[in-house]
Amino acid sequence: MATNNKAGVLPEDRGSLAQRLSGLSPKRREIVRPALEHPRSFVLLSVRDIAARLNSDPATIVRITRSMGFASYREFQQYLHELAIANATSLDSMQAGPRDSSLTGTIRESLDNDLRNLNALRNSLDLARVAQLAPRIYAARRVLLFGGDLAESLIQYFHYHLLVLDLPVQIATASGHAAYIGRGATRKDLIFAVSFRRGLRQTVEGMQRAKRAGAYCVGITDTYVSPLAQQADEFFLASVESHSFGASYVAPLALVNAILMACANYKRSRTLALLRQVEEEQKHGFRWFGS
Repeated sequence: MATNNKAGVLPEDRGSLAQRLSGLSPKRREIVRPALEHPRSFVLLSVRDIAARLNSDPATIVRITRSMGFASYREFQQYLHELAIANATSLDSMQAGPRDSSLTGTIRESLDNDLRNLNALRNSLDLARVAQLAPRIYAARRVLLFGGDLAESLIQYFHYHLLVLDLPVQIATASGHAAYIGRGATRKDLIFAVSFRRGLRQTVEGMQRAKRAGAYCVGITDTYVSPLAQQADEFFLASVESHSFGASYVAPLALVNAILMACANYKRSRTLALLRQVEEEQKHGFRWFGS
């Protein structure tokens, strides 16, 4: 199974939910609807158990999943897992966390969860594809960063470091910015769209406009069923799973750092020359306390 790779299309990656449902009769759509609306409650069930929950029979459930484009019930379960990730709320995350351990135990579990997310990224990330982003970034007329809400923190971090590298970067963290910048994109522009779970409307629609204008689009998200993964030219996955009310950005931040590392070392002599120019300010500039 391919990971973090648009070219290696997963079996479950054959279209949007609406496209999948279009192959079903109204009666069969109604049978499967509860599982698609509440995937977290169904993802671990066997075909026999899910049939019982849906007031159907196992043979009908298998026929429904095949009509939706899945080769097996196991693929359908994987799709439910991805839907559960995409539809997760802060309440879902908090309720899924440890309940009976001590406060220090919950803190330890939070750190362990961050490590699991980071290790998942490390084990699945195609480093060659990250390296290939560096020449695209340097060749682009503009690098446009789309993201809002909590993802704005990643966008600002990414933006700051690309500025240090003296690259032509713009950000769109509000809906108006995303609309206008996306509309003005060209084939010479490179887009990074960052959004997790269901996808923020302004980010998805901004990327869609830019792609229609011919820009090359890279999605950063956490699930294959994200609209960014479905529509970007290529995408990278980084889990934001958390047992707290907020998302964990340890893995996405590490992914951004990997991209920045590729950029810095793709033209290492240029990077070192730029850093020599700012070294004096970083040592003695007025913005530092005690200067």
